Amino acid sequence: MDTSNLPPLELAETGTRDRKLDRRLFMQLQAFGGCDDPTSLARALETRQMPAVLYEDFHDPFGVAVLGMSDDPDFLAGPWREMLRSEPFRSLVPKPMYTMVGRTYSLGYEPDLEDTLLHRPRRTATNPDWPWAIWYPLRRSGQFSRLPLEEQKQHLKEHGRIGFRYGRADAAHDIRLASHGMDTHDNDFTVAVVGPELSPLSKLVEEMRGTVQTSLYLERLGPFFVGRTVWQAPADVRPPASGA
Repeated sequence: MDTSNLPPLELAETGTRDRKLDRRLFMQLQAFGGCDDPTSLARALETRQMPAVLYEDFHDPFGVAVLGMSDDPDFLAGPWREMLRSEPFRSLVPKPMYTMVGRTYSLGYEPDLEDTLLHRPRRTATNPDWPWAIWYPLRRSGQFSRLPLEEQKQHLKEHGRIGFRYGRADAAHDIRLASHGMDTHDNDFTVAVVGPELSPLSKLVEEMRGTVQTSLYLERLGPFFVGRTVWQAPADVRPPASGA
């Protein structure tokens, strides 16, 4: 096969004016049951200086979830994994159905790629004024990918306008992650909506159900993890090195 005319491989994220950045934030949510004392988990996270958020599970009085984040996936496969295998996390009961993982990505119109990919998602997840969170994965149908690019953009703009209204009112703010090839159930994306109260987050999900993308081009949505923050690291905390 003649490969001389193939374009070079481009892995960097692209923003406005063809700005590029080959860095991104990886986030992983792990859920557990059998937790009698969430404060012991918070102490462990704080002692290890983990860039993380700890949630109490809205659906399970003994349930929790912990969100870890780093621009280096080796952190999630190393120190993060080691922590979850040690006490007090070791005694908990894993809920793999709620495990979610993804990477930040650009849409091509972002003027500040570094903030979009690395800083804003971290600020959103760790904002003490936004303790409520709904996390969920989704998979688009193959039909969406076959639509003309301009039609795809129009459907995405419909979502964007709804999200902008909620964000402007400080009712809900989102984190969008690409999960292709990393999700055990072959989901395409992981989404979180966070805010000061739970009801606006529920209303945002309800309103999104009526969009063309959700009503016609989603193959799978959920399961939903609903949580309230009980501990969070400052946004500027960086993960410890492997082996620390």
